[in-house]
Amino acid sequence: MVYGAVHERCALSPVSVWPNPGHSGPRPLVRLPTMLVMRDLTFDSEGVFMYRQIETHRGVVYPWMIDHVGHMNVQFYTARFDEATWQFLAQLGLTPSFLTRNHRSAVAVEQRTQYKRELIAGSLIHITTELVSLGRSSIRFLHRMYDSETGEEAATSELVGVYFDVDNRSSAPLPPSVHHRARDFEIGRTDLLEPGNTEEMVAAS
Repeated sequence: MVYGAVHERCALSPVSVWPNPGHSGPRPLVRLPTMLVMRDLTFDSEGVFMYRQIETHRGVVYPWMIDHVGHMNVQFYTARFDEATWQFLAQLGLTPSFLTRNHRSAVAVEQRTQYKRELIAGSLIHITTELVSLGRSSIRFLHRMYDSETGEEAATSELVGVYFDVDNRSSAPLPPSVHHRARDFEIGRTDLLEPGNTEEMVAAS
């Protein structure tokens, strides 16, 4: 899979923090600055990296997840993708305990979901997750949900998260260990990009 270079400016609305270690009471909303997002690219000085998919969730569709239309309601797609997100972050070393110890969190700044197939009560499902790109403080990744019995892709969800300092209420550089772990998922590199600016994927404007 090769991703095209698309620039997109995101005026971000307030988003909640997940989790907020050491904070009691209602979680405050935070507003991040407008950001310039380089979509779907991971580059080094030589080219573009591509990453393998890893399994991050397995489950079943229960009858109480079904809506009046007769298939799994969208809220339960989102919940499964959220569970897969935590498993994926843990694979990168961003476990809940690591985040708590270091007063860090992850802020979701963008999520785009596509629904492709109906899932009914009793459907077996699994999710794979693919790293798309790493920035200085940002992670872009893609979830794919499958009907485990048929192998059909039921939905996809692409997310961008920002590594967050919960004390200063601002983005923070990703630890070098995250970039190191990401190398375990590399499956190749394509040289389709023209030489140019290879600065971080997300830069505060």
